[in-house]
Amino acid sequence: MEKEVLITTPYITLAQLLKMEDIIASGGQAKWYLREQKVFFNGEPEDRRGKKLYDGDSVRIPEVGLFLIKSK
Repeated sequence: MEKEVLITTPYITLAQLLKMEDIIASGGQAKWYLREQKVFFNGEPEDRRGKKLYDGDSVRIPEVGLFLIKSK
């Protein structure tokens, strides 16, 4: 599944993306989730919940989907 994520700020963090897309229930779960699951930022493995995502970036989570960051 590929989904565009529209942001109205210059960037969002990886933890915010996970919460916005209902992958995790709260921001506090992000650290645990990223330790247990493979997450790829622009094709590279990423495990930092505070990683800033800007317009044009992509996040792929196997068995969940591909998220494309787009600004309004």
